[in-house]
Amino acid sequence: MARLQPSIEEVYAAAVRIRGHALRTPLVRLNWNDAPAEIWLKLENLQPIGSFKIRGAGNALASVPRSKLAAGVYTASAGNMAQGVGWMARAFGVPWSVVIPDHAPKTKRAAIERLGGRIVAVPFDDWWRVIIDHTYPGMAGLFVHPVCDAAVIAGNATIGLELVEDLDSFDAAIVPWGGGGLSSGIATTLRALRPGIPVFAAEVETSAALAAAFAAGKPVDVDYEATFIDGIGSRRVLDPMWPLARDLLAGSLVSPLRGVADAVRILAERNHVIAEGAGAAAVAAALSGRAGGGRIVCIVSGGNIDAHKLAVLLEGSIP
Repeated sequence: MARLQPSIEEVYAAAVRIRGHALRTPLVRLNWNDAPAEIWLKLENLQPIGSFKIRGAGNALASVPRSKLAAGVYTASAGNMAQGVGWMARAFGVPWSVVIPDHAPKTKRAAIERLGGRIVAVPFDDWWRVIIDHTYPGMAGLFVHPVCDAAVIAGNATIGLELVEDLDSFDAAIVPWGGGGLSSGIATTLRALRPGIPVFAAEVETSAALAAAFAAGKPVDVDYEATFIDGIGSRRVLDPMWPLARDLLAGSLVSPLRGVADAVRILAERNHVIAEGAGAAAVAAALSGRAGGGRIVCIVSGGNIDAHKLAVLLEGSIP
């Protein structure tokens, strides 16, 4: 099995490669004095594509010889990784495609089309098979896995470098759990540079595969329900990612749909930050108090949300 956890040297190298493609995003405090902790927000929703995925995609494409990109690139994504790959493919002048689950939101489909990507929409189970097999029949070019790729994880891990440089101290970090590439990357950096700081995954009750894996001591199948929180969640933790999650993460904090919906609204009202459901999941966990007190960093992983869903959430309902 290929090594997935990058070294800290590889993380520093990734930071150099993605410079000029990914932004160094702001780190700001949540404007809520009555919160159970001092909550800080790492605003990855402000990336050019609206999510952190540009970091991993940028490092993955910049790490390979240009000759390997000649036939194009493709990925499997609910929308955000597709935009990361598409942004970089356009920068490198190569064609690209994406396999998406057929419930992917219109906002993310429209963004893929704007970036010139070819969309192959399939049922969720077929899409998940691409994630497992690392290939899609008949698709040409380099496959960039959204999670199980050391270069992708190293790109994600550059967020940890910025946290350490921008905040003199903090007591915990909470990171949305999709496939584990973001949380494992950040935890890798923090273990090297700030050992002892716990990193928690944030999940939602409708698809808490990591919490189930921690409870069982191994990946297990769980029920998955599609909701407005489309950027995280699956039926099972990917087997190659489980050793990293088990060794690097302090646990999973599972929030109800209502908690995440409230967090989307709070971010908009208190900080004028637009977050998608996945992007607000870490904030929901911090507001529950289950990560403890002190200074808590939450990764707002993305802000790509359909306008009508956002309007419903701002009214206090769940779409």
